[in-house]
Amino acid sequence: MQALILKHPGAAVVETVKDISVNEEEILLKVKRVGLCGSDLNSYRGKNPLVQFPRILGHEVAATIVHDTPGRPDLVAGTNVTLSPYTSCGRCASCRRGRSNACRFNQTLGVQRDGALTEYIAVVPDKLYPASLSLKELCLVEPLTVGFHAVARGRVTKQDTVAIVGCGGVGLGSVAASGFIGARTIAIDVDDQKLQLARKAGATDTINTTQESLHERLLKYTAGHGPDVIIEAIGLPATFRAAVEEVAFTGRVVYIGYAKEPVAYETRLFVQKELDILGSRNALPEDFHAVIQMLEQGRFPVDDAVTAVISLEEAPEILAAWSSNPSQFSKIMIRLD
Repeated sequence: MQALILKHPGAAVVETVKDISVNEEEILLKVKRVGLCGSDLNSYRGKNPLVQFPRILGHEVAATIVHDTPGRPDLVAGTNVTLSPYTSCGRCASCRRGRSNACRFNQTLGVQRDGALTEYIAVVPDKLYPASLSLKELCLVEPLTVGFHAVARGRVTKQDTVAIVGCGGVGLGSVAASGFIGARTIAIDVDDQKLQLARKAGATDTINTTQESLHERLLKYTAGHGPDVIIEAIGLPATFRAAVEEVAFTGRVVYIGYAKEPVAYETRLFVQKELDILGSRNALPEDFHAVIQMLEQGRFPVDDAVTAVISLEEAPEILAAWSSNPSQFSKIMIRLD
């Protein structure tokens, strides 16, 4: 098989690897599309501490089932699926609480174990999600689930006003999830193009913080109260603090991004506002089902969200270009069919 292998930071090559072996618990998949996200870029740049080299990247997957699956009429040969790229041990505290997305011993495709940027992969059936979607849509499911999970963590309802700080791939998922629920959704970024895309994904209001005061605009949009929920999807100390400062009293703050350096807080606000401070990691099956439902209803600007669809052979070159100029790309998909 051909595969994209990250040999070491900054060095991605397409090489021949051994054919996949499939055990009796797994299903063989022909990989059709693989999306790249910020974690792949961090791996390429050598900034992902969880990656050991060499590594086959890829965890955002659209694939086709190769053989029928006994006892699973929904998983027959020729069925297009997406998949959950996470493992769970079933024994740690998170798993015992039914939150396998935060498994202490999780291994994600393309990070702690080889990923899907190869011709075939083998996956257990419980990780598969068939849907009546195009390959491009199927490939968007997993990255959108991360933002959907953050909205679920924030207990967002249609009565809420929700502010999402950062409209990259993950933040855009939160915008879409909040909008899909029917909440008033404020998208916040420094890039007008990302904000335009956020409006198409479900944002009712936008704030470009290079041109407007975040504090003043949020007060205007919320009658002086602040948003009920703020979702931080960047991972900067300044935006970590701003989420706590700007959220309404008794509001909820959800952190998806995590800062690469210590963050100093005015902790008085935690108590004075009686805030719920929540982390959000990966996604659960219900998040996958919710994203699929949204996409099946045509409620997401799929074509606008994808910058480029390229061949496997072009992947090393585009990774280098993406690393050199990250703002040039939003979502890159690699075609393997």
